[in-house]
Amino acid sequence: MSLRQQIAFYFEDIRTPVGRGLNLAITILVLVSSVIFVVETYPISDDIRLYLNFIDWAILLIFAVEYLLRWWCAENKLKYLFSFYSLIDLLAIVPFLVGIGDIQFIRIFRWFRILRLIRFLENKTLFGRFISEDSAISTRILFTLFTIVFVYSGLIYQVEHPVNPQVFTTFLDAFYFSVVTMTTVGFGDVTPSSELGRLLTVMMILTGISLIPWQLGDLIKRLMKSRNHLEVACPSCQLAIHDADAQFCKICGEKLQKPIINQLDSK
Repeated sequence: MSLRQQIAFYFEDIRTPVGRGLNLAITILVLVSSVIFVVETYPISDDIRLYLNFIDWAILLIFAVEYLLRWWCAENKLKYLFSFYSLIDLLAIVPFLVGIGDIQFIRIFRWFRILRLIRFLENKTLFGRFISEDSAISTRILFTLFTIVFVYSGLIYQVEHPVNPQVFTTFLDAFYFSVVTMTTVGFGDVTPSSELGRLLTVMMILTGISLIPWQLGDLIKRLMKSRNHLEVACPSCQLAIHDADAQFCKICGEKLQKPIINQLDSK
């Protein structure tokens, strides 16, 4: 393979040690970057803040190089530029592309870095390890809910902290507000004061009453299905999911070889 094909392969590969290590490293950098932003919302010394900023810009540079490499390796570069994951990556490196100037609204886009982790939950994998279909779907649902709350918390903090620092003091205040708002509890002890903050609040409420019940409903259905079904591959047609009490494959009629632990449980 050419160099471009090798780079493209390792970006998507999770079977070889190189591909798995590369994707795991990117995942860790996303998590570290997110933790840095949360820590920076708390009162810390100038030396620690300077050190964290240095690490953050180094991670941002790595993300920029990764984005350019992915674009270079793409067969259809125009299609890649407008793909979902490409747009997420672009939002994550906007501060680096614009410059190091103190542009407040640019910092808002940095919270979208956490969305990059969605890429590593595709194809029934979790941080480079293969998992079952039920586990993959449940993990994606839970991660989607966490991502929605996390991103909204970052956005409302960036918008409200400069104009309302007594209420939105730290990221935890914004996180608390997001959870209370999106679950439509609405205690009213924390409220935004800016127009953009109120607009975000409306978006949180709409998201909470539409997306969250849908995601939780899918999770409950998936858990109920997992209780009534067993993941056992048919030796003939390779059908993976069967009823928990099934002795034969419902497609081809082949006798199922259940795990020993399940055979003992059935007795």
